Amino acid sequence: CVACRETKPKRELVRVVRITPESVEVDRTGKKNGRGAYLCPAQECWHLAEKKRSLNHALQITVSPEHWHALWEYAEGLPEHKVLTRAERQNMDSSIESASKAS
Repeated sequence: CVACRETKPKRELVRVVRITPESVEVDRTGKKNGRGAYLCPAQECWHLAEKKRSLNHALQITVSPEHWHALWEYAEGLPEHKVLTRAERQNMDSSIESASKAS
């Protein structure tokens, strides 16, 4: 994810693609031609990408406010926060347990 820098399989991320130097859109198929960048399917990462301008950097353009509006229309259907996988929850639980044993 270009916003939070988390590494996940491509199929678990949302691809945003630069079609032309002036056009950016969500690539639902993951197969459109153009320079692509990946974001987590959570609104918090989309907010972070907009704030840090990480999508601009990854796509090598300045994403216009009009394009951000179109991207947000898609992102409104996403959960507000990331949903942890079972493995991520287990890793977090084991980290908390080892920290509590150390104290």
